[in-house]
Amino acid sequence: MAGEPKRLKDPKKEKYRGVVFIESDRCKGCAFCVEFCPFGALALSVEFNAKGYHPPVLAYPDQCNGCDLCGLYCPDFAIFALRYHNPEYAGKPTAAKAEAVEEVAT
Repeated sequence: MAGEPKRLKDPKKEKYRGVVFIESDRCKGCAFCVEFCPFGALALSVEFNAKGYHPPVLAYPDQCNGCDLCGLYCPDFAIFALRYHNPEYAGKPTAAKAEAVEEVAT
């Protein structure tokens, strides 16, 4: 199961998406961010940084919701995440939406 996301998410059911910013030259390759990512969106890069370590990369961008746990666990402050509203979010069905869908269908 290594190399796969921990939990697969449906982007239309997630209200928020995330983006991760990585300062690869500050990273020492401890992989705390990769281990503590709840959705498995991060992975260690195959390339080396200036210090000779493997920095993280956002391997599964659709899985990131911008919770910033990666930034909280990073001892070198080399990574952080931000949330933004997901444009694909369908929202929870409401009675008004259900009636509008029925009217369009008929």
